[in-house]
Amino acid sequence: TLTDKEYQKLRDGALRLLSAIGVDTGGSNVQYAIDPKTGRQIVIEMNPRVSRSSALASKATGFPIAKIAAKLAVGYTLDELPNDITKKTPASFEPSIDYVVVKIPRFTFEKFEGADETLGTQMKSVGEAMAIGRTFQEALQKACRSLETGRTGIFGGIESKDISIPELMERVKNLNPARLFQAARLIELGVSAEEINSVTGYDLWFLNEMVEIAEIENELKATGSLTQISPDLLRRAKMCGTSDKRLSNLLSCTTDEVKALRNKFGIRPSFKSVDTCAAEFATQRDSTKP
Repeated sequence: TLTDKEYQKLRDGALRLLSAIGVDTGGSNVQYAIDPKTGRQIVIEMNPRVSRSSALASKATGFPIAKIAAKLAVGYTLDELPNDITKKTPASFEPSIDYVVVKIPRFTFEKFEGADETLGTQMKSVGEAMAIGRTFQEALQKACRSLETGRTGIFGGIESKDISIPELMERVKNLNPARLFQAARLIELGVSAEEINSVTGYDLWFLNEMVEIAEIENELKATGSLTQISPDLLRRAKMCGTSDKRLSNLLSCTTDEVKALRNKFGIRPSFKSVDTCAAEFATQRDSTKP
């Protein structure tokens, strides 16, 4: 949702920060806040070191930040270091991706009695889940399942099941750990993306992506049974990241039955390699490794 101009300003600002602080080599990260209405940018913090975000960025792009930083520290230059994945491009090529990466923080306030659950710029998560998908919807749903809290996707959670719409609208106004899933529950209950945007500030692009997932789930529920699902509907459900478990919950059947129908329609799991360059260069896989 950033404009190219905003992105370039963030990039240039980060480089100026590193220069001002005196970072000559090594991993660093800068965290910003941007006002979407005015474009005003504020630096939340700058870490002149590798952090959890650095490891995530390495996995997300296929660019080994810590390894490259170590080699630069002993005297190499970026153009001298080959890309480990393509074997053709140098490390001076900025990573480019043709997929979507979603990170969701994991909060466990139940373990810290008396802790203030109000979220802000202070780190309060105990970890995070990262997922990669061909679309935002797929990556979002995979990340929700990866939290290991029993969720089967962005919808279907139990934390807001018996709460009325007015009460949910009040809760979602406040920065709290369950806010994303409270917004998802409101979408499930038919509240418009515009209404949720007005109380949360969540960008309409993200909310509309969640609305599309809800619409597909409503189509699935309307079919009534697994036998009535068309190959097109099942494929669309899988492309937006709907798990077999979620499908079984929506259609009151078993995951084995869902799997059997997928196989019947030729809809099978697949995986793709991270290549750091949006497939402009081939990934050189090691044939000795699985």
